[in-house]
Amino acid sequence: MRAQCEGGTRNNGENMKQNMLLQIEHLKVQSFTGAELVRDVSFTVADGEIVGLVGESGCGKSITALTVAGLLPEGIRPTRGRVVFDHVDMVTLSRQERRALNGSRIGMVFQDALTALNPLLPVGHQIGEVLKIHTDMNRIERRKRVLEVMSAVDLPNPEELSRRYPHELSGGQRQRVLIAMAVINNPSLLIADEPTTALDSVVQGQILALLKDINSKEQVSILFISHDLSTVRRLCDRVVVLYAGIPAEIGTTAQVLARPAHVYTELLLAAIPTPDKRGQTLAQIPGQVADDRGPVTFCPFAPRCPKAISRCRKELPELREVEPGHWVACFLAEGGYDLGT
Repeated sequence: MRAQCEGGTRNNGENMKQNMLLQIEHLKVQSFTGAELVRDVSFTVADGEIVGLVGESGCGKSITALTVAGLLPEGIRPTRGRVVFDHVDMVTLSRQERRALNGSRIGMVFQDALTALNPLLPVGHQIGEVLKIHTDMNRIERRKRVLEVMSAVDLPNPEELSRRYPHELSGGQRQRVLIAMAVINNPSLLIADEPTTALDSVVQGQILALLKDINSKEQVSILFISHDLSTVRRLCDRVVVLYAGIPAEIGTTAQVLARPAHVYTELLLAAIPTPDKRGQTLAQIPGQVADDRGPVTFCPFAPRCPKAISRCRKELPELREVEPGHWVACFLAEGGYDLGT
């Protein structure tokens, strides 16, 4: 287990000089049925860093993020490991202590803004509620701050727009409202759970640029959840590739995307449409993430891996460092970057 722990907590030289705002150590999350939704996840987010959590649906990305935020659904709970935010283990906090952090020091941007927002209240009122809960500002002060943050996230005509209801806004505007709610109290950590999935490519680019701008200007750390490596390429400093609740690969964005050391990462990259693949059939990953989530004793990707060898079906690979700051859990990477069998 030593290799896995190091793989989750060591970064490149630049990040080692930074304070670790978030440290997730050997996290396991189970449902009431005993299914292991997150099996053994370890990674860090440094001050001012953007970390992408990547993988297909069912790989444990959102469950990991909801564990950090303390928003797990009923019947799902962490059963092992630590989630340390600014030197405090979040798993041990009471519900009241959690609520004090969420909305103040930790902001959350959900995927479906129309579902996340209250359809019966004007958006300005909803943004202001965050201030009402976490600050002692009076009504006039809250109103002023709401308009300031709406302007800061590029919402047009904040005074007029603040009086509108969610259904009266475009998808991109609703997403900006969620971002405004998440950052209005100047949090240290922003968790963005696939915030661009339902948006067209132009608006996606605008939202990514906004998140990058917030990170740059305010030094807000961001945990960015996505299934899209091309999106992660544009935004993130480092990448954690999850498969079936276990990290497959961790490294800087440049390392992971330029020199993928895990077959799963390699296939995810091959499935991205790029200009040089025009007219070609994109790569596909056969099968799907297994629903059976009991303990694993072999590589969970082996049943779908086109390059799997006999060892992959018998042993569970541990994270090991293939270059400084670049970790992979794949037996095929043991000889370097030669992924042949």
